[in-house]
Amino acid sequence: MSKVVFSLFGLLALFLAGGIWIGLGLVGTGGLLIEMFRPNMPVLKLIAQQSWNTLSSAELLALPLFILMAEILFCTRISEALMSGLAPWLGRVPGRLGHVTVLGCTIFASVCGSSAATTATVGRITAKELISKGYDRRLVEGSLAGAGTLGFLIPPSTIMIIYGVMAQQSVLQLFAAGVVPGLLLALSYMGYIAIRSALHPELVGAPPPRTSLREKLVALKDLGPLLILILGVIGSMYGGLATPTEAAAVGVTVSILIGVGQRTLNLRILLQAAKQAAENCAMIGLIMIGASFLSTTLGYLGIPRYIAQEIQGWGMSDFMLIVVLLIFYILLGTVMEGLGIIVMTLPITLPLVTAAGYDPIWFGIFLVIVVELAQITPPVGFNLTVIQRLTGDSIAQIVRATLPFFFITTAFVLVLAVFPGIVSFLPNLLYR
Repeated sequence: MSKVVFSLFGLLALFLAGGIWIGLGLVGTGGLLIEMFRPNMPVLKLIAQQSWNTLSSAELLALPLFILMAEILFCTRISEALMSGLAPWLGRVPGRLGHVTVLGCTIFASVCGSSAATTATVGRITAKELISKGYDRRLVEGSLAGAGTLGFLIPPSTIMIIYGVMAQQSVLQLFAAGVVPGLLLALSYMGYIAIRSALHPELVGAPPPRTSLREKLVALKDLGPLLILILGVIGSMYGGLATPTEAAAVGVTVSILIGVGQRTLNLRILLQAAKQAAENCAMIGLIMIGASFLSTTLGYLGIPRYIAQEIQGWGMSDFMLIVVLLIFYILLGTVMEGLGIIVMTLPITLPLVTAAGYDPIWFGIFLVIVVELAQITPPVGFNLTVIQRLTGDSIAQIVRATLPFFFITTAFVLVLAVFPGIVSFLPNLLYR
């Protein structure tokens, strides 16, 4: 069996090093493994069957709609509305407007399932605005990098939909499971900003002019369209009025109305957004086909069972298993993007953690957070590249700025391992 395992990792490394698309690399790896060790199996028939089974999932229908919604919102003035609506409320709290980025990303993440889109949309206004007001560049860039990843954790999340389909778990329960951890992680970021600015007041700009309660309430009207969108998407799902797919359709409709109302959306921009969404969906679909085929192949060859038995033979505690997996995923994040990490490792790691007694829903949230870490881990971390385009600073400088938020997120994963009830509380309350 060790020969099969070495062949698996060798083929994967060969395809990745060769620059092959991840989806094709996964299909190629699975096909070659079958030809090498189970030559009598009908490879083409198996690929066709897995492709149909994967892409015909009803829950997967929500994915292209949420991606389209994010593309449309990127074309609106949502980022300006977040800045103007939140700033009057934060001028006198510790950290002042440094919290705008975290709160803006948290709110925007609740209608956008993409980490990169959240970072780009919120950051294109808040980053330059805060730096121009005298806020420390490293604090601004670090908070944007960390909070931008919340686009994956706070529902709706494209990564959660993909995990739910592959792991055969309820997408609604995954969405519910991400709410409390997402809010707590956002509060952790804000706590760091408050403490850091209290210890070093020079990191934040001068206090803005005082605003009356009436002015603060008037500023909230800028958040109105976004709050309506959140209510339509999240409220309809948790209220039992809509499935994730139906809620995504509502989100697309409302986002179009917002764009038209702000006069930032026309037919040409809408078609461009649809084209970009179709390209992203095609890429994700190919990756999922490859992952499903490889997962089936590994099952036929008995690789997940073999690896699980070997690791269980090490005699590690359940917590140490999570620590080892966390380190493993952090290392993978230096050379791979998040979606590829999940689809390549899920067939092996999911049986390990379920055998250790962890719930698959909990593991889904664990994977989402380690994918967040991959988004801010050099050299592949995509959020770092997005911030570089926004600020013009070097990747090395942005990485140094991101380190505190990277360590906060890593520590938060370990807290979830010790207190898994943080993840399971809301799903148990709503659905069990």
